[in-house]
Amino acid sequence: MEHGDGVSEPLSALPGARVDAVVVTAMGAEASPFLERATAVGDEVEVAGARRRVLDLGGPRVLLVTCGIGLVNAATAAALALHGSGARVVLSAGSAGGMGLDVRVGDVVVGATTVYGAADARVFGYALGQVPGMPARFDADPGLLAAAAGVDAGGLTVRTGTILSSDVFVDAERVVGLRESFPDALACDMESTALAHTAHLAGVPFLSVRGISDLCGPIAGVDFTAHVDDAAERSATVVLGLLDAALTTA
Repeated sequence: MEHGDGVSEPLSALPGARVDAVVVTAMGAEASPFLERATAVGDEVEVAGARRRVLDLGGPRVLLVTCGIGLVNAATAAALALHGSGARVVLSAGSAGGMGLDVRVGDVVVGATTVYGAADARVFGYALGQVPGMPARFDADPGLLAAAAGVDAGGLTVRTGTILSSDVFVDAERVVGLRESFPDALACDMESTALAHTAHLAGVPFLSVRGISDLCGPIAGVDFTAHVDDAAERSATVVLGLLDAALTTA
């Protein structure tokens, strides 16, 4: 990225590097579409187990973080990535399982809200899915939602709704109960709500964009393995489009 003196600044993923956005994926397969579309890619740096690369995307500078699977990995990586980076937004990208009965493999779900699937402090008067002291649900940033809605997704089916997150893979044994408890959930993953929680605490706008790789049920694991790469590509298409819109108009 060039600055006023015409000198190109090296792309550094070390703590303190200044970027426009943090994009978090759990797995390398979910990060690959961003690496392939970048005009410049910085060296990989590992920070607390998460892999980082700074990408030049022909406009925004993005810190791409591959955090590993799970809520704690996601929250830790996002908190450390935000520290000193100056990022204006945090985005969760990659794959998810379809929860909504109308959701299909190949769809993209944009999380208007995210909620913890396993949090239950109702005995103390909190809502199902609410961590005590935190919002019942974490609403996405309205500007990022609007930018996602305006993306030319090339014919992809993009749905907006609730994303459910927990550290449990949702198979046929679990999906019925979760659908009863969270009837508005369109998708489930293992990171987005933790990322939304972290962004909320940091006061940084957040949005999750997930491609559907499988439908929660009997063959979810088989479908996930077969379709995770395609789901990641679809997620990246929407994320890159909304980044251009959100960061150039901010």
